[in-house]
Amino acid sequence: MSNIIRSPEDLNALREKAIKDIEIRNSQKDLVITVHMGTCGIAAGAREVLKNLISELSAIGITNVTVRQSGCAGLCDREPMITVTHKSSGSEYRYGKLNIEKIREIVKRHIAEGKPVMEYLIP
Repeated sequence: MSNIIRSPEDLNALREKAIKDIEIRNSQKDLVITVHMGTCGIAAGAREVLKNLISELSAIGITNVTVRQSGCAGLCDREPMITVTHKSSGSEYRYGKLNIEKIREIVKRHIAEGKPVMEYLIP
């Protein structure tokens, strides 16, 4: 969808997409994805990671997650990074040096299929 609004239908489509994106950020689900948005993260591309993460989740219809933002995680050389937390089990996975392709793969393999992407994890 283009960001150019030429009709009421375009406006409604943009509104619906924005509502879905906001719901992903504000929900209280078992699976929480935190995008680290400190100055170092933003400089390394965390805004693009956040945008692409929400796009990928929406594109494949994943609704069982909450996406949040946080400040610096103290690993500036590993930015941009996300932390995936399973609240029920307490398990936590931290992924670093992310880009669009890695986000796609993490969403597909870890979030959709439940298999952590070991090669992108921060030890």
